[in-house]
Amino acid sequence: MSFGYQVLGFGSGGVAGTFIEATGGTITCSGNYKIHTFTGDGTFCVSAVGCAAGSETVDYMVVAAGGSGGNGSSAGGYAAGAGGAGGYRESSGAASGSYTVSPLGACVSALPVAVAGYPVTIGAGGAVDPANNGKGNDGANSVFTGTTTITSTGGGAGGGVYSNPAKTGNPGGSGGGGGNYGPGAAGGTGNTPTLSPPQGEDGAPGGSAPATPRGNDGGGGGGATEAGENPPSPTTGLGKGGDGATSSINATPTARAGGGGGGAETGASGGAGGAGGGGAGGRGTNGTAGGVNTGGGSGGGGGGSGIRGGLGGSGIVIIRYKFQ
Repeated sequence: MSFGYQVLGFGSGGVAGTFIEATGGTITCSGNYKIHTFTGDGTFCVSAVGCAAGSETVDYMVVAAGGSGGNGSSAGGYAAGAGGAGGYRESSGAASGSYTVSPLGACVSALPVAVAGYPVTIGAGGAVDPANNGKGNDGANSVFTGTTTITSTGGGAGGGVYSNPAKTGNPGGSGGGGGNYGPGAAGGTGNTPTLSPPQGEDGAPGGSAPATPRGNDGGGGGGATEAGENPPSPTTGLGKGGDGATSSINATPTARAGGGGGGAETGASGGAGGAGGGGAGGRGTNGTAGGVNTGGGSGGGGGGSGIRGGLGGSGIVIIRYKFQ
């Protein structure tokens, strides 16, 4: 007589599956996977490492902070460029459940870990510039200092109005949109420094007066997967922000790292923010802030006295692995 049996919890060759154990951030679970979400600085502390039959690597998403939009002016109603989104980097998800990631995560390997403490830094959003007609400020980097350090670069500031270089969008993870006065200024270059896959896209130039319509509007900030739009854009007529990237690393499809919308001189509103926390541009009003912990760029200030860009959105880091 023969007896059949099944051994559970063992990998190939009869090796018991052992798993990573770690603390740090806000911890949630999705099935057999743990998710550590960092919305502020902290440490991912690994107290045990498993093996290939269990888990020995972690998937990650690292999003830097967005830049702030530039300030508009009452003289001529000139509007400012939008902030670019923070740089966006992620792994493919294949090591922890093959969840859906953005195209930026394709073919990017998970990181091996050892028993150690790995610092996590969350970038702060670009601050609002107090100067009339001034350029915004860049967002700060977000960093996961793992066995390989993953650094996402802060989004570029949106340009102000009047003179160069103050009206030129800054480079960054994604570039800031250009402001204007006469010829529209250039947008900032995204994916700076250069990475593959890219961490973001370019900001758009500002509109060029006296061209109509939208000659005095600001350019949209770049997003993780789409460049900002130059007014008059073919889709909205305004300087829309570039769209961000969507990942399900936290078990819910979530868009992050959208570019801000350019400010507007005239019309019903400023440019729309890109999907993923991009703030809308103002029209005679301040630009809208980027979304908190999305890495979204802020909207540019619309034409008007004392009109400011918004605050850039802060960054986020999420780490995921199999724990059982």
